[in-house]
Amino acid sequence: MVDKIIKSADEKMRKAIESARHDFGTMRAGRATPAILERVMVDYYGTPTPVSQVGSVSVPDASMLIIQPWDKSILGDIEKAIFKSDLGLTPSNDGEVVRLPIPQLTEERRFELLKVVKGMAEEGRVSIRNIRRDANDHLKKEEKNHEMSEDDLRRGQDRVQKMTDKYVAELDHMLEVKEQDLLEV
Repeated sequence: MVDKIIKSADEKMRKAIESARHDFGTMRAGRATPAILERVMVDYYGTPTPVSQVGSVSVPDASMLIIQPWDKSILGDIEKAIFKSDLGLTPSNDGEVVRLPIPQLTEERRFELLKVVKGMAEEGRVSIRNIRRDANDHLKKEEKNHEMSEDDLRRGQDRVQKMTDKYVAELDHMLEVKEQDLLEV
């Protein structure tokens, strides 16, 4: 029973780490990457749709993204969606594709993005700690129902804590890497 609870907690913590990794990937660091457009939603025939689902996004060089829509009539909608997003980018439309130049980040913008990334990391830590609390509560409930001994409870809680420490350390490492990426000029 302890193994089942710990395995479930491990799986949930791994998903929390993957979610944080995905969120970190959407933060731009002065380099063009299609991931920065993941949160941009285009009004496609009345339905909010991610940019990646209305056209292809390519990276011809480190400072440019090109969005080639499958339906040329939505070029203007793609531009509007990018303007409305919090990316701080200015798209240009040539009638065929939308070009999105990625300017070098200012120092001020780097620190703003750093605060956002630190907030994302803290959300990840909170999520991991909540999973730890739930697993420990589940273990205590099993012990209270006399389905495991006190020793098994303590061993289970120790394993959950070690797992929590491991995932928080991994999240902190990811944050360090992203900080270096953002502060790199």
